[in-house]
Amino acid sequence: MLYWEVMQRFSTMTPIGDLLKEKNIILKGADVLSARGFTQVPNHVLKSDQLSPGAKLAYAMLLSYAWQNDHCFPGQERLAKDMGAGLRSVVRFIHELEENHFVVIKRRGQGRPNLYELNLKVTVKKQRGQS
Repeated sequence: MLYWEVMQRFSTMTPIGDLLKEKNIILKGADVLSARGFTQVPNHVLKSDQLSPGAKLAYAMLLSYAWQNDHCFPGQERLAKDMGAGLRSVVRFIHELEENHFVVIKRRGQGRPNLYELNLKVTVKKQRGQS
């Protein structure tokens, strides 16, 4: 079953920072690496057989940009630099994420970067005959 078939979009998105506040996590001994932050990526994304490794990394990078909000709008050049990938590859990865309904892209035009919405809530729809 495809990801988009089990995904149910919801009208209000909660910032990931708010979602993480519900967890009781204490970080001790922040070092140089952890002091700059880290990003949690849903296992569903990491283990998806619908996405290439590059698309999974692009999704993780978008999550890192959207840490405090429910959306992000990095330029594709910035994304390419942070991923260590070429611009054409990033365009392909973003298209792959959109095609598989992992992100919704709102094109803002006039030289402004696109707005990327990441849906973190997955609801499995029941198929006919299932109780």
